[in-house]
Amino acid sequence: QVQLVESGGGLVQAGGSLRLSCAASGRTFSAYSMAWYRQAPGKEREFVAFIAWSGGDTYSDSVKGRFTISRDNAKNTVYLQMNSLKPEDTAVYYCAAREYGTSRYPRDYDYWGQGTQVTVSS
Repeated sequence: QVQLVESGGGLVQAGGSLRLSCAASGRTFSAYSMAWYRQAPGKEREFVAFIAWSGGDTYSDSVKGRFTISRDNAKNTVYLQMNSLKPEDTAVYYCAAREYGTSRYPRDYDYWGQGTQVTVSS
């Protein structure tokens, strides 16, 4: 089992920055690919970014160039640095984990955090 706890959400003005963290406990963190998703009210859960167990990363087109995903295996933590935030980035952000292989699809992830709210005001 892997437990995931997100933190770092909050209220920020458009153009501002936030850094989300997701702390993992349980089995070997370095063997897991990690992803961030988000869900706005009334919308489906949306892929944001993933970072493979090997370190490679991929982003959705909507955040590419503004968000950066990274991981610190020594701290069992994955981060999402969000810059140039827009009101449309407002959502609950979720961290997810799966062993080895990567995917954009939520159904492929085995473990989820409880989410952290990000609100961007215009």
